[in-house]
Amino acid sequence: MIAVMRRRRFLAAAGAAWAVPACAAGGPARVAAASDLQFALPELAALFERTHAEPVTLNFGSSGNFARQLRQGAPVDLYLSADEAFVFQLADAGLTRDRGALYALGRIALLVPAASAIPLDAQLDGLRHMWAPAQRFAIANPEHAPYGRAAREALQAAGLWARLEPGLVLGENVSQATQFVSSGAAQAGITAASLALAPPVAAQTRHHLIAESLHRPLRQRMVLLKGARPAAVAFFDYLATPPARAILARYGFAAPPGPS
Repeated sequence: MIAVMRRRRFLAAAGAAWAVPACAAGGPARVAAASDLQFALPELAALFERTHAEPVTLNFGSSGNFARQLRQGAPVDLYLSADEAFVFQLADAGLTRDRGALYALGRIALLVPAASAIPLDAQLDGLRHMWAPAQRFAIANPEHAPYGRAAREALQAAGLWARLEPGLVLGENVSQATQFVSSGAAQAGITAASLALAPPVAAQTRHHLIAESLHRPLRQRMVLLKGARPAAVAFFDYLATPPARAILARYGFAAPPGPS
């Protein structure tokens, strides 16, 4: 449990999470991961460590903030983004080994506290009929969090953005937006399916997947940074194996289609 909790570190400010000291090339794999992986990735890392005897250090935050920090030289070996566009930007800047590989397709879900009377459906019709003006609605900040951008697209497509915008509560990342709902600080919100399915969240909330037609696909891509340590290369390869894909599927991630 202590090892798992140690992995669940979040970025509070630029550079704050990069407490792992520089060391030899054979050191732990330093991983920067989108916060929708908060529950799935520690499980994957623990299994990888048991089977490969290679250490992994995980940091979670918004994909956009990580991309900015990587451009500023943050010491990371492997970056897992919730939006492949950030990976391509880093690749075009010459910071990565290549253009990486898709590791999953993400899904968004409408999330409400367990006792909420708001009906849940894929087209957000129940939200439209039951939403009160004074209520608060949580999403990740769409300016740098891919799940926040997908949430905004879905609300706009459903004709709800203007109605909900005055009561928006923006999380630094999708995990924080989820916490707003599960704690009761917001009456509803949009989160990653992977977080809604996690037992600690599911015990306090209800959720329903939002129709994929309401937003652009969340194509999630991983990439090795230049100079990546051997442990990170091994972890990158492991994440594409059937056992790893099975764990991701259990958390609601769809397998990437065809060549990545």
